[in-house]
Amino acid sequence: MKISINPFNGENLYEFEELNDVRLEERILQAQSAFQIWKTTSFIERSKLIRAVGRDLMENTKAYAEIITLEMGKPIVQSIAEIEKCAWVCEYYATHAESQLKDEVVKTEAEESFVRYEPLGPVLAIMPWNYPFWQVFRFAAPNLMAGNVGLLKHASNVMKCAETIQLIFEKAGFPKGCFQNLLISSDKVKSVIENDCIKAITLTGSTPVGASVAAIAGNHIKKTVLELGGNNALVVFDDAQLERTLDICLQARFQNTGQSCIAGKRLLVQSGIAMRFIQGFRNKVADLKSGDPMAKDTFIGVLAREDLAIALEKQVRKSIKMGAKVILGGKRKGTYFEPTILIDVTRDMPVFREETFGPVLGITIFDTEEEAIGLANDSDFGLGISLFTSDKKRIQRLIPKCNEGAVFVNELVKSDPRLPFGGIKTSGYGRELSAHGIREFMNRKTVYIKS
Repeated sequence: MKISINPFNGENLYEFEELNDVRLEERILQAQSAFQIWKTTSFIERSKLIRAVGRDLMENTKAYAEIITLEMGKPIVQSIAEIEKCAWVCEYYATHAESQLKDEVVKTEAEESFVRYEPLGPVLAIMPWNYPFWQVFRFAAPNLMAGNVGLLKHASNVMKCAETIQLIFEKAGFPKGCFQNLLISSDKVKSVIENDCIKAITLTGSTPVGASVAAIAGNHIKKTVLELGGNNALVVFDDAQLERTLDICLQARFQNTGQSCIAGKRLLVQSGIAMRFIQGFRNKVADLKSGDPMAKDTFIGVLAREDLAIALEKQVRKSIKMGAKVILGGKRKGTYFEPTILIDVTRDMPVFREETFGPVLGITIFDTEEEAIGLANDSDFGLGISLFTSDKKRIQRLIPKCNEGAVFVNELVKSDPRLPFGGIKTSGYGRELSAHGIREFMNRKTVYIKS
């Protein structure tokens, strides 16, 4: 029996029975059977059903948001925004999937030649707890619209979210087996990946877990998309618009209580404005309201589990021993970690080198443009970067120099259904969202017809 626990007060929320091997195999076979029918359905029918999912999300936003907040501690206002974004991705693919997957005509010596996109089959999605609805829907909406079917292995602390998502698809009218939640422990994932019915795997999670999944899938020649950790830099130049940049950096680091792969985790500030910017930033962070995640005015909730807060505490303490100075916060109580700012952070400290998954930000001062890019690129990760400047020529110079999957200028790094999302280096490979994402798990079939 698995138990879902409220990280804010430690109360037991729900109990779930794990699938045994027989029931697990039945679910996988059901997915394979559903795929044989689902792949032949029209885009009109698929889009009707995915729009029904979007409507359900909007009609029950508060109820679904409360499940997120109870299970992993996200402040309720941010949980509501997450559900609304899920509805957006449903509407986006309901509108655009058919055109994104239409045959691509290529002129050759043949009478007719083109590339045809065809679905692969059941896709296993291994998803994390930090955005327990959004991470799933940004996989499910494009893949179901493409004609694939989905099997979800969600994080063990958001099992009610996982169960609810399957019910949403079923309530909307999707055929049985098109989207299923697999309530299994991590030690059963290997057997699922190895199952002949599973044609591809997508994972959002940590780099070590991603490497393990990719190795298993690779042994069976199965396609994977990995969206892994990040250590994004927020690079603030002297000519940045100060107040606007302060607000964006605040949101970039502290939304979802800092538990985001694309959060800005390293703040690099040019020396000319460093003291003014750091003081302004400290004041804004100090004003953030911590408390009950169910309260509408709470911005900083708790971390999803106490072990996560303990790990973050160790990173902060080690950085302090190495010379970093705390100018705000730094203390932990259970699953709550104070919003924390460290200055005098150097390249060798954990808060610079490692991914910090919580409300902690390290600040490093630089002098030149070259130094800034050198610091930003000095990372094993490559998910995204934010540059803050008013100099258009500088923007054009720096974009090619950033070793990242995304460059956002005067904005925080964020996912958008209209744009591809993913990283390089140990942040993973492949892309989600946009036309690029929907084509990841498709057979790009070359057709060459000669009379």
